[in-house]
Amino acid sequence: MSYSALAVVAVAGVLVVDLTVYRTRMVTRRIFWATYVIVVVFQLLMNGVLTGLDVVTYDPGTIWGPRIAYAPVEDLLFGFAMVTLTLASWAAANRRPNTARRRGLDTDTRRSSTR
Repeated sequence: MSYSALAVVAVAGVLVVDLTVYRTRMVTRRIFWATYVIVVVFQLLMNGVLTGLDVVTYDPGTIWGPRIAYAPVEDLLFGFAMVTLTLASWAAANRRPNTARRRGLDTDTRRSSTR
């Protein structure tokens, strides 16, 4: 599988995890996209340095070709997948235990103490 195909699979997988498995809906939040811009700026800076100085090289046959700041666009896809999965995992792991109950999704019902 090519680097490009792996990047697309990574993004699709993370979107499925965020939206359906964890249900954190990280990618639907305006604050996520506003702060993700900061991540992209630094990612492009570092990728530009590493690929511009030939510290990291890519086989032209495994990437689409377009580059941003010397780095292939696939690097942005992998960066998105990595950051989004990390944030969604963090949010899911730190979810308050009674969130499901407050949203009416709790399946553990208790008998009422009033008669």
